Amino acid sequence: MAIPTARALLDWAATRRIARRAPPAPPGLGAGPEKGTTSMTAFNLQQAIDRSGGNPARMLRSDPRGPYQFPIPQVEYANWRDEQRVWRESAILFDQSFHMSDVYFRGPDTTRLFSDVGVNSFATFGKNKAKQFVAVSPRGLFIGDAILFGLDEDEYALVGAPVAANWVQFHAETGDYDVEVTRDEASMINPRERLLFRYQIQGPSALEVVGSASGARLDRIKFFTIGEFEIAGVPVRALNHTMVGTPGQEHTGLEIFGPREHSARVKDALLEAGTRFGMLEGGALSYPTTSNESGWIARPLPAIYTGDDLKAYREYLPGEGFEAHASLAGSFVSDSIEDYYLTPYDLGYGRVVRFDHDFVGREALEEIAAGPSRRKVWLEWDDEDTGRVITSSLFGGGRGAKYLGLPTGGYSLIHYDRVLHDGAGVGLAMDPMFTVNHGCVVSLATVDAELAQDGQRLTLVWGDEASIGVKPRVEQHRETEVRVTVRTGAAS
Repeated sequence: MAIPTARALLDWAATRRIARRAPPAPPGLGAGPEKGTTSMTAFNLQQAIDRSGGNPARMLRSDPRGPYQFPIPQVEYANWRDEQRVWRESAILFDQSFHMSDVYFRGPDTTRLFSDVGVNSFATFGKNKAKQFVAVSPRGLFIGDAILFGLDEDEYALVGAPVAANWVQFHAETGDYDVEVTRDEASMINPRERLLFRYQIQGPSALEVVGSASGARLDRIKFFTIGEFEIAGVPVRALNHTMVGTPGQEHTGLEIFGPREHSARVKDALLEAGTRFGMLEGGALSYPTTSNESGWIARPLPAIYTGDDLKAYREYLPGEGFEAHASLAGSFVSDSIEDYYLTPYDLGYGRVVRFDHDFVGREALEEIAAGPSRRKVWLEWDDEDTGRVITSSLFGGGRGAKYLGLPTGGYSLIHYDRVLHDGAGVGLAMDPMFTVNHGCVVSLATVDAELAQDGQRLTLVWGDEASIGVKPRVEQHRETEVRVTVRTGAAS
């Protein structure tokens, strides 16, 4: 049995007529664009903004959608605390076959397309390479990121939330590129079976588990490189990267993928091999907390809602898609959507920016790079203040603090909290989560560079009084201040 090429998978997809536009989006997820939506004949994002009164900040702040619900088959396989602990002690398997958009780009201009719209260098990119692709607006502001897989020399797959892929597809279809785009949407909005299975094995025993399942000693796969081998007689590919360790650290885990029809066979072999290592399968509660430990801010707001230079793109995006329903919440409230925009440097992506090529937003990003920027950090919540928040929200008998869900505390698709120092705003905090490996609630944040020092004490404002009566997940409460401590490295 040979490993199917990307070309074979895309040819198969074409026979199944995968739609370029998915059905209307469920809460927390948006469909991708359909070819030809650059005309004004279909309801689009610009029309959604206009119909809401012309203020995109108010539109997204008033969107009632709650946090994204991961369609992993079980909420918990063991319990979310043990599932978190095991990825530091042994290994965990997450089934990623359902929730991400897989968008395939195929043709002789594929590399040129990605080089033209990405901040990354493509000088050495090709088959069996991968990278964290990052795109910015003409003003150098962050639009989106996703993992880019080099399946062949002229065939790439962009995997993750649909934001980055939508931006690349727009340029593929409106620019002078000989590139074919095929979308394989997340399972909740995909009327057909997915093309691939995708299993993430993470932890110190991950490679031993995979080696045991394959029945052979695995050749070393370099970080962000794709290897090829077999599991249970099924040819698979595997990307070496991390969800729970320090980015760039070798041998933290593999993302294994292959044709969907062999999914059960491969998964059974991995689970059986993992038994003697104490591996657990991870559920929908523990899965999103991996991003907090690795330091990946999963859903910053894309900087696309303003500017005449992006109007054509807003007219291209569907009015029922991800970008139109990116519900905003948190204690940071502004009537200007541009106050929510971030730069790649604010998010820690300066390490992937390369000025060795021309790309959309390069000139603006060079100016940003030369100036001051915020830095991405972890903010550890004070235990006493965390206990006070939880107690007052449930047992105060009155209007206490906003309820803090565990292990994830967010209550919308995109969450921005205010961060203060001596009463002044110094940053934005996102995605409050608890993991047993941190041992406390932690928010990822971007703060003024001079305050991004280990041990620096700051204050986070918890709550969202502006969303009372607007978002169903926001109850009557009072905003409260929580003491937090800056950490510049992940949990050890």
